[in-house]
Amino acid sequence: MRQFPGAGVRPVVLMPVLGLATLAMAAASLALGYAALPLGQAFADAIAGRASLPALVLMELRLPRALLSALVGFSLGMAGAAMQGLMRNPLAEPGVVSISSAAALGAVTAFYSGLSATVALALPLGGIAGALLATLVLFVLLGPGASTMTLILAGVALNSFAGAATALALNLAPNPYAALEIVFWLMGSLADRSMSHVWLVLPLMLAGWLLMASTAPALDALSLGEETAASLGFDLTWLRARLIGGAALAVGSAVAVTGAIGFVGIVVPHLLRPLVGHRPGRLLVASGFGGAVLVLAADLGVRLAPVRPELKLGVVTALIGAPFLFGLVQRLRREAI
Repeated sequence: MRQFPGAGVRPVVLMPVLGLATLAMAAASLALGYAALPLGQAFADAIAGRASLPALVLMELRLPRALLSALVGFSLGMAGAAMQGLMRNPLAEPGVVSISSAAALGAVTAFYSGLSATVALALPLGGIAGALLATLVLFVLLGPGASTMTLILAGVALNSFAGAATALALNLAPNPYAALEIVFWLMGSLADRSMSHVWLVLPLMLAGWLLMASTAPALDALSLGEETAASLGFDLTWLRARLIGGAALAVGSAVAVTGAIGFVGIVVPHLLRPLVGHRPGRLLVASGFGGAVLVLAADLGVRLAPVRPELKLGVVTALIGAPFLFGLVQRLRREAI
């Protein structure tokens, strides 16, 4: 994926538009739901400290859900763009380096061990621990000076292990209801999340975003090839460390609180890439906002759909993303002929 200086929409136009779209979707997420909510009264009561029903619905249900939708979407979109820039492949996403599957395994381990029944935030903490542990193992396996191909192979190996361990936990679940609850969690959802989850993941996500954003110039150079990037003075080992570490913090935190939400990291960067002139560095933040808009819209659709119990968010994003991915594969195939 080469860069084309001067192409695409100017950042001073694109970023405000995406930011406003994110704010608009967040406002819609607060205003709309199973029942009508008088937002003005709810905010006034919440600010005044009055424990009215509108204030409780806003602060305990809709606000945490809207914030987590935006945070998770931003993390998945930005990490997808980062991985595609690193791999120079439009089909790459955070799961390539086992971050998502390891975070899911960590959460499943916390659930299976019984910690989730005794510790309120055991599931997200287990997910974060799983993602960070997988990142550490990945760096140990790679060693200094490893190539991108070695990184992919190590990610595939860790993915296989995490998937097998998760399947083992399901197989050894003490009762069918426990296994079913694990499966439902793995489908991904933002239901019943609280501000405690927001405060838990926000610092980790911010650190991950900053690490990935710091690689923007190096990603632009990398689009011209590894040798060219190295000749321009960029340390590729340090670049991979920042990208993988940042993606682990952001995506690991996201998976830890929501379960697996797929396809956001593939779909969003692909849609926005032409708007940034195919420059991987400029795509990072743009994909973050795009991911936030997509997850906010998908979660709003889940709540408004006439289906009870509500559909899992990961199922909806898969239904949206899978046909898109088939179309992308067909297009890449035609371009290769």
